Amino acid sequence: MNLREPGAGEVTIDVVASGVNRADLLQRAGQYPPPPGAPDWPGLEVSGVVLAVGPGVSSRRVGEPVVALLEGGGYAEQVVVRETQVLPAPDGVDLVDAAALPEAACTAWSNLVDTAGLRAGEWVLVHGGSGGVGTIAVQLAAALGAHVVATAGGAERAARCVELGAVAGLDHRHDDFVAGVRSASAGHGADVVLDVVGAKYLPDNVRVLAPGGRLVVIGLQKGRRGELDLGALMAKRALVTGTTLRSRTPEEKAAIVAAVGEKVWPLVADGSVRPVVHARLPLAEAEAAHDMLSTGEAFGKVLLLP
Repeated sequence: MNLREPGAGEVTIDVVASGVNRADLLQRAGQYPPPPGAPDWPGLEVSGVVLAVGPGVSSRRVGEPVVALLEGGGYAEQVVVRETQVLPAPDGVDLVDAAALPEAACTAWSNLVDTAGLRAGEWVLVHGGSGGVGTIAVQLAAALGAHVVATAGGAERAARCVELGAVAGLDHRHDDFVAGVRSASAGHGADVVLDVVGAKYLPDNVRVLAPGGRLVVIGLQKGRRGELDLGALMAKRALVTGTTLRSRTPEEKAAIVAAVGEKVWPLVADGSVRPVVHARLPLAEAEAAHDMLSTGEAFGKVLLLP
């Protein structure tokens, strides 16, 4: 049974898999409420097959395999979503595993390219390179011609980041990432830092920036409030910004999704960027999936199958 019939400009998707994100854990803890009008239960991305289309829908057809970026409610058998937040399932990827892509690809592209203005030849530091967003960000930045350094918890996970395209992987439990980036870049530093950690890393993130560097904060795993050395920031002519994807307007999300379809999907099709899936679990085991993220066990995405 459908949750509701698709309205104008909407499609109903029969879900084959839902991606699990840290935002889901925050929502479950009452720290990240869904935006107005979104379902109360978690889930920011799905893959599946178009079941029905609403009035005015022209880009999608019934029976088409697709992926979608959601405001919430992805832990479900069916979802209703704006046509502009749906993309055809990328070529060469299993439809279940494709659920690992929408949120991560949109987050990585919008922050590395739209916000940070990443250019080929620049140095990028990706914190949390073993996460759902991190594994895609490492691959995407490398595919765009950047030199990537990634941090991860443990030497083995750091080494796996190198396998994804990083020139160096750092164990954040033991390695000094400022020294590690400077060593890898012959003293240059990071032109772009993509950070999921937050306040704890703020001082060192500014230290590691190259002149003209850009720090983009997309997560707050280790605190919301930190001390910013404005003198160091000014001396480097650097920028610090923070973003979230879920709170953006429908028009902004539509633009991001369209850019991902145009720029990232070809990289997925040729194998430069691939979904990294740690586990596939039944939807009834959502709590176990959350535990995999909260304990740091997961490398890449955990998917839920209704």
